[in-house]
Amino acid sequence: MTDNIYFFVPNIIDYFRVVFAFVSFYYMPFDHVRASLFYLLSGFLDAFDGHFARLLNQSSKLGAMLDQLIDRITTMCLCATLCHLYPSYMLFFQFAMALDIFSHWMHCQGSAVSGQTSHKTIDLAKNPILYHYYHSKVVLFTMCAANELFFCMLYLMYFTTGPIVPVLGVGLWKLVAVLTGPLACLKGVVSVVQLLAACENYAIMDRDDRQRMKAEGKSQ
Repeated sequence: MTDNIYFFVPNIIDYFRVVFAFVSFYYMPFDHVRASLFYLLSGFLDAFDGHFARLLNQSSKLGAMLDQLIDRITTMCLCATLCHLYPSYMLFFQFAMALDIFSHWMHCQGSAVSGQTSHKTIDLAKNPILYHYYHSKVVLFTMCAANELFFCMLYLMYFTTGPIVPVLGVGLWKLVAVLTGPLACLKGVVSVVQLLAACENYAIMDRDDRQRMKAEGKSQ
C-alpha cells in the first residue's frame, strides 16, 4: 500500500496555513486585529511543518513546494495590501516582492537544474552566507519571523499605534517594527546574495555546456 502524500501531517499543516492566510486576507480591509491574528497564526505554523516532516519521516517534494509557495504568497499578499495603505511607499513594497520572488525562483530552479535534491543544499565553500542562513535553524527562524513581523507591524500601524510601552512612551507596534526592520533589511541582503549565487550557478552550467559542445564538435 502506497503512502498518501496528501495526508502527511506536515502537508495538512500547510493546508491550514493556506486557510488561515486567506481568512486574514478577507479581514485585512476592515478588521486589523483578526487579520493580524490569522496572518501570524499562519506564519507561526510554518515552524512546525518541517519539524513534523523530520519527526514522522514524512518529507516530500510536494511538502517542500507547498512550504516555499505559501511563504511567498502570504508575504506578497500582505505587501500588496501595504501598497494600498501606503501608496507613497509602493515602490519599496514592489521591490521587496520582486526581489523575494526573483531570488527564490532562481535559486530553487538552479538547484533543480543542477541536480540538487533541495533548495537548501548549499556549497559552503562558495556560499557561506547562504549556508549559515539555511542550515542554522535559529538564524533562519529569526530572519523569517522578523521579516513577517516587520510587514505585519507596518500593517497594524496604519490603524493604531498599539499599546504604549511604559518608560519608552512609544506604541508597541512601532517598537516591534523598529526592532525587526534591520533584520528584514538584512533578509533582503541575503536574497540579493542568493540571487547573485543562483545567476553564477547558471553561468557555470552554461559555460560547462558550451565547453562540452565545443569538445564534441572537435571530436566529430
